[in-house]
Amino acid sequence: MTDMTQAATNPASKPKARPRPQVMKLTDAAAQRVLELMKRADSEIIGLRVGVKNGGCAGQSYTVEYAHEIRPADEVVEDKGVKILIDPKAVLFLLGTEMDYRADKMQAQFVFKNPNEVSACGCGESVQLKPAQV
Repeated sequence: MTDMTQAATNPASKPKARPRPQVMKLTDAAAQRVLELMKRADSEIIGLRVGVKNGGCAGQSYTVEYAHEIRPADEVVEDKGVKILIDPKAVLFLLGTEMDYRADKMQAQFVFKNPNEVSACGCGESVQLKPAQV
C-alpha cells in the first residue's frame, strides 16, 4: 500500500468540521427576563422557543413562546444561563441576531437586532428578512 492510499483510507486525515456559529445571542436584560418568565410560568418550562412566521405588513414576524421540551430538530442556544430553542425553519433568518428586552412607559417586549433584516413596518410589528449567507 502506498502512502497516498493510506492517507485516503485513514479517517484521521479528514479535515475537521468547522465549528457551528451560535444562531443568537442574548443581552443581559433578555436573559434576566427569560429567567423571570421561567419562575412565573404556570407549568415547568425549559426556556423560550423563538421563530419567524409569515404575516404582518412587512411580511414576517418574530414569534416567542414557552418551550416545554426540546424537539429533535430544534437549534438549542444556551447563553447567560438560559435556553433559547430556535425553530429549524427560522435558523437562517435568525443567524447573527441579538435578542434584547426593553421596557418603557408604554410597552415591554423582546427586541431583535437582526443583521438579516431588510426592512420593517412603521408599527414595528413585522419585518422583512432575508436568509443569512453561510
